[in-house]
Amino acid sequence: MSARRSGVLLPVTSLPQGWGVGDLGPSAYAFADFLKNSGQGLWQILPLNPTDPSYGNSPYHSISSFAFNPLLISPEGLVQDGLLEAGELPGSSILPEGRVAYRRAGAIKEALFRSAYKRFQDGTGREGYETFCREHAHWLDDFALFIALKSRFQGKPWNTWPVALRDRDPEALEEARREHEEAVERTRFVQYLFFRQWQRLRSYCNERGIGIMGDVPIYVVLDSVDVWVSPGLFKLDTDKRATFVAGVPPDYFSETGQRWGNPVYRWDRLAEQGYTWWVSRIRHNLALYDQIRIDHFRGFVGYWEIPAEEPTAINGRWVEAPAREFFHCLLREFPDAPIIAEDLGVITPDVREVMEQFGFPGMKVLVFAFGPDLPNNPYAPHNHERNCVVYTGTHDNNTARGWFEEETTPEERARLQAYAGREVTLDTVAWDLIRMALGSVANTSILSMVDVLGLDGEHRMNRPASSQGNWRWRMRPEQLTEALAARLREITELYGRC
Repeated sequence: MSARRSGVLLPVTSLPQGWGVGDLGPSAYAFADFLKNSGQGLWQILPLNPTDPSYGNSPYHSISSFAFNPLLISPEGLVQDGLLEAGELPGSSILPEGRVAYRRAGAIKEALFRSAYKRFQDGTGREGYETFCREHAHWLDDFALFIALKSRFQGKPWNTWPVALRDRDPEALEEARREHEEAVERTRFVQYLFFRQWQRLRSYCNERGIGIMGDVPIYVVLDSVDVWVSPGLFKLDTDKRATFVAGVPPDYFSETGQRWGNPVYRWDRLAEQGYTWWVSRIRHNLALYDQIRIDHFRGFVGYWEIPAEEPTAINGRWVEAPAREFFHCLLREFPDAPIIAEDLGVITPDVREVMEQFGFPGMKVLVFAFGPDLPNNPYAPHNHERNCVVYTGTHDNNTARGWFEEETTPEERARLQAYAGREVTLDTVAWDLIRMALGSVANTSILSMVDVLGLDGEHRMNRPASSQGNWRWRMRPEQLTEALAARLREITELYGRC
C-alpha cells in the first residue's frame, strides 16, 4: 500500500452489454482497457457469490461464501471455448440496457448452460476440469449437493429438510449424492465455467497493470451451505434456527439500525478449531483477488448481536470478539495479506487499536466529510493519513450528485464550497470530490464509476435498510468514451497516481 494509486469501483453486474446483466465477457475486457487508458491501477468489485432474486439479488446475501455467481458467466466466453456455437446465442437486443434484468438473464443463461453441458459431456473443453474439482473439493462437493437438494425440496431452507439431511447423516448424504449425481456434476461444471473465465479476465487485467480488489462480507446467510456444513460455528438452537442475528445499531443509514438476519459466529468454537474455517475462506479469496476488502471489519472486534425474535436492530447489544488472536492466526498463515478494513459506522477506540496493530488501512468516504465538525472530521482530506483508502462514495452511498441534490443541507453545501474554494454545482460536484480524493495524501483512492460518469441518485447501487430496487444499475456502452478516459488520466497523473 506504499505507492500512490487509484482505481474505480464497479460491480461486474453493472458492466454494459451482455444478456441482461454485466458479465465476464467483452464488456469486462473493454472496461479493463478503459481503466488502463485512464491511468487507473485498481478495479474494485463486489462479491462474486451467487445471488438470490428472493433477497433482491444482493451480493451480500448468498447461499455460499465460496461459490461463484453463474449469472456472471459470459456466453461469448462459452463460444470461445467451443462449448457453444455463435448461432446458439440469442440476440442481446431482447433485453433492456441500463438496468439489470436478473430473472430474464438467468433464464437465458440457464438454457445456454444446458447446451454447453451437453457438449462438455461429449468431451469438449474438459481440460482443467478435473484439476478444478480436485483443488476446490473442500467447498465444491458440498455446494453442488446443496444446490441439488435445494431443487429437490423446492427451495425450502435446509433447516426444514428431513432431519437426516438437515443434520448431515453420512448415509443420507451418500444416498443423496447417488440419487442426484448428474445434477451435482452439472453444478460443478457451471462453477468451473466461471472460474476459468474469471482467471482469464484477471490475467488480462494484471498484464495491463490493473489489480482486482475483491470484497469479503464478514457474515454468511443462515440458509447457506456454509451453515449447513458447519452449524456448530454459529449460534443456533437444536432445530438449527438462529438464536441471535447480526446487524448494526441505529446510524447514518437507519434510525432503527439494520437487522441483517445473518447468524452470528461462535467465536469460542472457531478458536478451538484454530480458525480453520476463516483461514480457508481468506485463502480462497486471496487466490481470486489481488487485494481484499473485509466488509464490516469492526465485527471482528465487537459485533452487534440481536435476539432473533426482535424485528429491528434497536434492542441488540455489543459482544466482544477475539480480534487480536484471530488476526495473529490469520497473518501467521498469510503474512503479507493485502487486507483493507471497512471501518465505517460506529467505530470505537479498540477497533482503531486493532487496525493500527496489524497495519490494516481503513476507509475515508468524502460524502461524510462536510458536517459541522469539518475541521476535525476524519473523512475530510486534510485529516487523512497515508495508510488509508479514500472513496468518493461506496456502493451503500448515494451518488455524489444525488447526495448533493437530495441529502445535503444548505450549511453542508456552503462548507463544501468553502473547502473546494470555488462554486460547486450539480454538474461539478462529482468531479470536485474526485479531485479531492485523488489529491488526498491517502495512498489509495477509489472512485465510484457512477461519480466518474456524474450520475444522479437514480443510478445509485444500494439503499441500506431497503430491499427494493437495489443492485440494478448498469452502464451503457456509449458512456465509456475516449474523452472520459483522457480526462480521468489527466487528473490522475496530476496527483501522482497510477
